[in-house]
Amino acid sequence: MAGCGNNPNKKSAQAEAVVTLEVDNLLADAEQLTGKEVVVEGICTHICRHGGRKIFLMGSDDKHVIRVEAGEKIGAFKPECVNNIVRVTGTMAEDRIDEAYLADWEQKVKDQAAEKHGDGEAGCSAEQQARGETVASSTAKRIADFRARIAERKTKEGKEYLSFYHIQGESYEVLE
Repeated sequence: MAGCGNNPNKKSAQAEAVVTLEVDNLLADAEQLTGKEVVVEGICTHICRHGGRKIFLMGSDDKHVIRVEAGEKIGAFKPECVNNIVRVTGTMAEDRIDEAYLADWEQKVKDQAAEKHGDGEAGCSAEQQARGETVASSTAKRIADFRARIAERKTKEGKEYLSFYHIQGESYEVLE
């Protein structure tokens, strides 16, 4: 058997080939890709100025946006990402917003303990855009909008939560 040419320790080139997804395709298949390694390319529209730990990649338009969080290997994204095509390798993750999440958020706001991100009370507009929100003027408005969207999803799909996806980035490169 040793002379048959089959080496069980050698992976085929086809098995090693990694498909690079565009943001639109990634978002369309997000639920099935959750927990899996993905490679995605998109135009970086924003880097969070709070340490450069998040970037946002846009697909065909501003309705197709995915957040990428810097993993330990990345540390922080470099400013040259913005307005360039960036390829990211990482793990697809799901974030769920449900009533318990919203009630906790409201309590934190009441306790003046809510994390501030962005320039105003409503938070970072890039984050809101990635979640398909209209840019709201206040946290209370955002919470009310989430509740309305959860109620709509419960009626249509029987699910009492909203799913949002992001990539936990392990590596990246600026392509243009």
